[in-house]
Amino acid sequence: MAAKTMRAVQYSCYGGGVDGLEHVEVPVPAPAKDEVLVKIEAASLNPIDCKIQKGTVRPLFPRKFPHIPVSDVAGEVVEVGSEVKDFKVGDKVVSTLNTFTGGGLAEYAVAKANLTVSRPAEVSAAEGAGLLIAGLTAHQALVEFAGIKLDGTGPRKRVLVTAASGGVGHYAVQLAKLGNTHITATCGARNLNFIKSLGADEVMDYKTPDGAALKSPSGQKYDVVIHCATGIPWSIFERNLSTNGKVIDATPTFSTMLTFAKQKLTFSKKQLVPLFLSSKKESMECLVGLAKEGKLKTVIDSKHPLSKAEEAWTKCIDGHATGKIIVEP
Repeated sequence: MAAKTMRAVQYSCYGGGVDGLEHVEVPVPAPAKDEVLVKIEAASLNPIDCKIQKGTVRPLFPRKFPHIPVSDVAGEVVEVGSEVKDFKVGDKVVSTLNTFTGGGLAEYAVAKANLTVSRPAEVSAAEGAGLLIAGLTAHQALVEFAGIKLDGTGPRKRVLVTAASGGVGHYAVQLAKLGNTHITATCGARNLNFIKSLGADEVMDYKTPDGAALKSPSGQKYDVVIHCATGIPWSIFERNLSTNGKVIDATPTFSTMLTFAKQKLTFSKKQLVPLFLSSKKESMECLVGLAKEGKLKTVIDSKHPLSKAEEAWTKCIDGHATGKIIVEP
């Protein structure tokens, strides 16, 4: 049985950055009939967590203040709702929480059973937590939007991954490698060998002239771009795309939406497509299965105790983590 109160980190208004975080003692949430209560062993931060605090997506998120941030967690089920049949107390799981309500920077959180999957012993809590928003975004971009088959079948596609050393990017390189692809990637100079080791065929420092221009060292024109960076104008993408090339923007802005709408109206063959994540249990199970088989690994940038969540938040705001930032209660 869970304790009655728990430690958590929350904020009470938009803005404030790391100084806006508060360490509190709050009641342990009770699971609804279709939820499980998870004792958290690891939580994974994503850029959207800091953007929500900044007010970038107001008034959609958060639903109310005070707000306990973070949506990606792994841990142990300690209580199940009355209608939950797939899990029992003691099960090890990974869950993606409701983005409206968050809850991950705490000792316990409630999660919908339909967005919770079993975590095998081969996948650690930190690895499992890291897989969720970032891994699901990469999976959705490659499989649903780009049509790449992870069993290696299908036509060969030339793929570019920008910001490849980040959370989404490092999963995108690994997942793309499972398909019939040639992968070009951009990242900072310190991570060139790292991204090569994940399976990229060619890697460019984004600060060099060719890297900034996204010019493939082998002269490739890209069929698919998994765009995980910011600040690259459409004109640079356009000159590097194949005839029917597609840029899938994992961090879409208002400018992305305008370009997308214009291309639809003009029937452009080259497209910039905004990606808004739709979390699905079957995709979560796919990612956990690949991790169990050793085909997909979570690279951990750093681990921080809940008592020092500010350190993790600072790294997330900075935006230059290699892989995933993990908080452990």
